[in-house]
Amino acid sequence: MKTSTLERNGVSPQTVELITRLMGLIAWPERRRAMGEVTTALLDGKPRVAENVFGWNRKAVALGIHECQSGIACINDLSARGKPRTEEKHPAMLADIQAIMEPHSESEPSLRTTLLYSRMTASAVREALAQKGWAQADLPSERTLTNILNRQDYRLRTVAKSKVQKKQMRPMPSSPTSGESTTGPMPMHTP
Repeated sequence: MKTSTLERNGVSPQTVELITRLMGLIAWPERRRAMGEVTTALLDGKPRVAENVFGWNRKAVALGIHECQSGIACINDLSARGKPRTEEKHPAMLADIQAIMEPHSESEPSLRTTLLYSRMTASAVREALAQKGWAQADLPSERTLTNILNRQDYRLRTVAKSKVQKKQMRPMPSSPTSGESTTGPMPMHTP
């Protein structure tokens, strides 16, 4: 009968529970190195067994074992992860978007912010980019264009020049709130 690595090394379930709780208290990347040390000492350096016993990611454990053996800590480059923004992939497109938006935008009247208000929607910008010669495959979706416009501080609002002026109601002479009287001063009530 085959014995497990835990039984062969004399690791009790209480020890497994204690190690799991203590690993939760250690911050990364020190936790990864500690996982590697525990796996090397108690589980014969087997990351797959550490995954089954402790629930750790076996790739992280393998990297921790490598860090322990080499003495060099691996640093994660988190900034390199993720998809690059459309503006980073196509800087010429950003210049074209700004050229399209500039004539249709105006700043806030109080000049307290750098926001530019515009009447152009993302779909209108997308159509204008297509007219400028951008291929349909290279054009971002309307939602992506909305995000680009927001990052460039363009906001879709009614521009002051295009606001419809509200008609003012002329006071009627017979209205008691008009302030004008057609017959003279109002009589005073005397009790």
